Amino acid sequence: MTHPNETASRQAREWVQILAKYRDPSTSRSVFELLVTIVPFLALWALAWYALSYSYLLAVGIAMLNGLFLVRIFCIQHDCGHASFFKNRKVQDWIGRGLGVLTLTPYDVWRRTHSLHHAQHGNLEERGIGDVMTLTVSEYRARGRWGRFLYRLYRHPFVLFVLGPSYLFLLQNRLPLGLMGAGWKFWASALGTNLALAVILGAMIWLAGPMPVLLIFLPTSVVAGTLGVWLFYVQHQFEETHWSQPPDWQLHHAALAGSSHYILPQPLRWLSANIGVHHVHHLYSRIPFYRLPEILRDHSELAEAQRLTLGESLRSVNLHLWDEKLGRLMSFREARARYGATPA
Repeated sequence: MTHPNETASRQAREWVQILAKYRDPSTSRSVFELLVTIVPFLALWALAWYALSYSYLLAVGIAMLNGLFLVRIFCIQHDCGHASFFKNRKVQDWIGRGLGVLTLTPYDVWRRTHSLHHAQHGNLEERGIGDVMTLTVSEYRARGRWGRFLYRLYRHPFVLFVLGPSYLFLLQNRLPLGLMGAGWKFWASALGTNLALAVILGAMIWLAGPMPVLLIFLPTSVVAGTLGVWLFYVQHQFEETHWSQPPDWQLHHAALAGSSHYILPQPLRWLSANIGVHHVHHLYSRIPFYRLPEILRDHSELAEAQRLTLGESLRSVNLHLWDEKLGRLMSFREARARYGATPA
């Protein structure tokens, strides 16, 4: 008898062949998307700086708004990392490195860890790099009281979406964590990004003191980090996502079934560079972001798969544990109601 995962995996592999025709980027379109993102970002940065002379509150408001454009910059950096933005790999790598300075994300370090995320997503034996830490119900119940407390703290929305993103982008990204012994290339990426940041921030302080850093740079970066982590969270942390153990785990099936299709209003879809079409992206990551809507128009099956509305995504914050028996995520409360109190 054919295993259900084998059938689903075969269907997913068939989709890969269909999607291959959408992979080629357009140089003119990519340049256009880069310009309509960078120019407004720099304009809002300049406007916020100008507003400092009149109102600190206004400057902070403009800087926070600019966090939306910084998210889009990160999404373009993301496409560069997948070699889907330009045909010339060297050109897009250097563009990605430059954008990585703005997003506080060393490009080569992130590209490597993100490729591991794509290669291992949904595999319960390969968790830990490039994903949101998720325990199974049995793993959580096997922990001691202190271990359960730490996991609950980690999964608290304030930690996940406020403290966590700030720590990740402002501090953790300063070192090639996870790749410390993987070669000089990753150290060069992290230290080169740090040096460029130091020059930019030093120039800002030299020109106008610490206020532009505190009231423009930090609010923009923190808002972008929070929104970016939120998008990454809802792309994989939804009730009917997919996790499995080898040998049942299959790469293409996990890519399609374990990634959501996040339905956003058009302005937010544009600002997030269609990253909500994440199930298609995971299935074929070499497709430029601006071609993803074309795929949904051509293939209604993909347009209807794994749909996650804005309201449903907000409820996903209450999902904390993977239940291997039921094959879905559940809350701490539901796990307790179903399996009883954790052992003392």
